[in-house]
Amino acid sequence: MPSVKFDGASSAPDAAPAVLLNRVRFTYRGVDSRALDAITLAQRAGEAVAIVGPSAAGKSTLAKCLNRIIPDFENGSLEGTVEIGGRKLWDWRVCDVAPLVGMVFQDFESQLFASNAASEVAFAMEQRGLERAEMEPRVRAALQAVGLAGFEGRDPATLSGGEKQRLAIAAVMVLRPRVIVLDEPTTDLDPQGRAELFALIDDLRAQGLTLVIIEHDLEALRGCDRIILLRAGEIVADAAPVDLMTQVGLLERCGVRPADLDRLCERLGISPHARNLAQAEAAIRDKFGAPAADHRSCPTGLQVSGAITSSSAKAPGAKGAAGDPTDAAPQGSDGAAGPPLVEVRELSYAYQRGRPALESVSLAIREREFVAIVGPNGSGKSTLAKHIAGLARCAKGEVTLLGRDRAGYAPAESARVVGFVFQNPDHQIFAATVEDEVAFGPRNFGLPKDEVARRVESVLRAVGLEALRGKDPFLLGKGERQRLAVAAALALKPRLLLLDEPTTGLDYLEQRRMMDLLAGLNRDGAAIAIITHTPWLVAAYARRVVMMREGRKIFDGAVREFFARQQLLADSSFRLPEVTALGLRLGLVALSVDELAELIEGRG
Repeated sequence: MPSVKFDGASSAPDAAPAVLLNRVRFTYRGVDSRALDAITLAQRAGEAVAIVGPSAAGKSTLAKCLNRIIPDFENGSLEGTVEIGGRKLWDWRVCDVAPLVGMVFQDFESQLFASNAASEVAFAMEQRGLERAEMEPRVRAALQAVGLAGFEGRDPATLSGGEKQRLAIAAVMVLRPRVIVLDEPTTDLDPQGRAELFALIDDLRAQGLTLVIIEHDLEALRGCDRIILLRAGEIVADAAPVDLMTQVGLLERCGVRPADLDRLCERLGISPHARNLAQAEAAIRDKFGAPAADHRSCPTGLQVSGAITSSSAKAPGAKGAAGDPTDAAPQGSDGAAGPPLVEVRELSYAYQRGRPALESVSLAIREREFVAIVGPNGSGKSTLAKHIAGLARCAKGEVTLLGRDRAGYAPAESARVVGFVFQNPDHQIFAATVEDEVAFGPRNFGLPKDEVARRVESVLRAVGLEALRGKDPFLLGKGERQRLAVAAALALKPRLLLLDEPTTGLDYLEQRRMMDLLAGLNRDGAAIAIITHTPWLVAAYARRVVMMREGRKIFDGAVREFFARQQLLADSSFRLPEVTALGLRLGLVALSVDELAELIEGRG
């Protein structure tokens, strides 16, 4: 990623802390419990501080106090003092704070409104009265910094979720604020985009900017100066990453997923914990010797870090390879058989005046499969899903449901085969109550009242929303809205449930709850297909992986085979789960911490 100079940055720390909160308390209007309770913290200029914790811990509330969104735009009772660079913010307006504190929201799409990317990035500078001669190079530099060079004329609505997120970051960076707050900045980014974002963060730190990063993925935060753990509006811990990340039990009790390496070291009794893969490998070999290659866990015909298994395997894309539409059942389908629920044949599609989003894609999904569709942002994953769901019309090629052309299905008939949950649940939620949201589909398709009632009761119980049936959906938390969107799709009893990034913006406990719900539905007979950028979810839940790149399907097969193909993953910038990457260094293919620990201890 290119280095971008921000003139507002200073290489020398200011005398006063860049950020100072002193006994800050905040209670939202109409809510009894405090969102923040006596928060006191100081952050030096040029310091990168990460804030972690479960949903409703107060992370986003704290962030909004730094730029006066709280209490100016979100009302409630605020006590204590907030200072930026030694300046108390009590008499400041949000627009006055903007040049000092830039913020990328968790709901980044709410920040985008312009008709093209260049105008989006230029807007804040226009409001500050900058000259065009200064704005144009700043726009180019900001877009280049986030990997969107050449996107100046693109309508933000046509961008992928990850591309929209990077555009929101560029629009904040361009004002060159002294403090940048990133509220879950990697939620929609592919592994390559995440790596580029944290490289950009390192570049900004080197230039003296002060960074506040709210993030769920601890593995990405090892380079921060400090990590602050919040729970129920209070600071539970404030420590260097090496000190906090080794407290596996505390993190789990607070609903934060510990890093794989720390969980493994804890399980194996390795102390001090390894800080990287090389240290972990050395510690394991020193304590346990060289583990034998595990023939049970390695796919046939693959060489994994010196461990060679027997037989031979066809390369993806070869005739008869895993996932070829002519196969009776692709590898990893866990016994799925019979005719496909969905079959895609030679599908190609291009957005208006754009490069092809899909090129000759073919695949089949059968009963009871659990498929993960992965690939970089803009690789065609969501476009493929929209064709399967009937939200896009085939330009070239064919999509069939149960052997019939998808175009010939009426909406009610189609919805009984494929249910679709959008990446952003707010794009499909609209009813006044949770109950009405779930009932809409069955009612609209003319089912009897008693059947509608039975289905509503059944799916609300399945997703754990029975107690919220009378609530306004837009007053629910993100995880609850995501489960509501799933419930609305389930009410039509689809045979395949297709979900676009179902865990985006959810904390660890919510992610597990969502994925355990899908795993239960799969055990009960539903086929599940998820689009995801989260490697550990693929390892823990999927049985088959379809990888997309530049509109083409480049892999379709079993999860273990996918993770063992190191060159394929490297070429596609796909980040292995730490535990799987470590296993490969030891000649093993492990999909979880427990599995690798058992193999290392000789109990696999």
